[in-house]
Amino acid sequence: MEPSKKSRKSEETGTGISCVDIFCGAGGLTYGFAKEGISVVAGFDLDPACEYPYSRNNGAKFIKKDICKMLPSEIEELFIPGTVRLLAGCAPCQPFSTYSQRYDTEADGKWKLLTEFERLALGVRPDILTMENVPTIVKHRVFESFVKSLTDADYQVWSDVVECAAYGVPQTRKRMVLIASLHGQIELISPTRTSGKYKTVGKVIGSLPALKAGESSRKDRLHVASSLSETNLKRIRASKPGGTWRDWPDRLVAECHRNDSGKTYPSVYGRMEWDKPAPTMTTQCYGFGNGRFGHPDQDRGISLREAALLQGFPRSYRFVPPRGKIYFKTLGRLIGNAVPVHLGRAIAKSILVHIKELGIDLSSGNKGLQEGKVRPMVTNQDPTARGKKGEVIYQTAVKR
Repeated sequence: MEPSKKSRKSEETGTGISCVDIFCGAGGLTYGFAKEGISVVAGFDLDPACEYPYSRNNGAKFIKKDICKMLPSEIEELFIPGTVRLLAGCAPCQPFSTYSQRYDTEADGKWKLLTEFERLALGVRPDILTMENVPTIVKHRVFESFVKSLTDADYQVWSDVVECAAYGVPQTRKRMVLIASLHGQIELISPTRTSGKYKTVGKVIGSLPALKAGESSRKDRLHVASSLSETNLKRIRASKPGGTWRDWPDRLVAECHRNDSGKTYPSVYGRMEWDKPAPTMTTQCYGFGNGRFGHPDQDRGISLREAALLQGFPRSYRFVPPRGKIYFKTLGRLIGNAVPVHLGRAIAKSILVHIKELGIDLSSGNKGLQEGKVRPMVTNQDPTARGKKGEVIYQTAVKR
């Protein structure tokens, strides 16, 4: 597998870092890294719908493959020789979210994705690695095991739950971020915004053309709103920005919300507010009834383009080919599962600060970590291995 033309250009201009993005999705993290000058040479994902947006907008190679069947050597050969090697792996968050109460069970196949990322990370031993996920991942033994494996492998690990709005993401979205380095302490940069300066819904989507429910823009096919039933149209007309279904006349209240169990979910069927950040974008953020995803003053849910903008993607970001069909479920999944671009940029900035602290001048062509590098002697590791002690032999160069 050859690096893309964009990656070769990065090598020639001396960016000094090459990254492989596992679980790359539609490219939120990759795009954020690129905006800060970090070259992502390839992205892996099993979802074929990711290929067009990832390759079209990032110029990086997309590789459709199941992580469970990958060898460390397949990642190893993608890195540009002589550069700082960065591995990113932001696994799908659904198994760890608050919507799933199956803590510490192996019933869902997605539970093992973090374990598989651990296997690859220990096999590749990149200079730096990073991941992000929902805050509740820290409740799981699989995360505790992951962190322990990294520290046992001589990584300095930093992890914490952060408010993404403090880093320029126009959402009240909390995420667990982890960054680890073989070469010294590393941490996420300090927040770039305070609560009174968070980016708002109005700032991000306020200038888009008005739409009706079920309507799409002629100039931007992604600026399309889902249809509403007659009842939901009455409900959204009775809703006010920042309000809840409790504001509706009794005849519009759903039967499920009349029960005691439903009274604790006031955020569904809500409108966003112009002067505040949006709620967390989910894979169903295009649906009025799926959360506080109603437009602030138009009688509809937010459009797919508005959701993408709230995730930090630019208006020019293309998710489907020119003649491709628009499927709300598919595009909602791609957008909602993406790492917010501005969070990706914050992680990239943190990595660049760390590299600068190591005394590496990336702008002068002094590429890579010249000392203290660790490389695996065995790269053809059995993909069924789980990182047990002694399975992979490592060779450490002279350290500082």
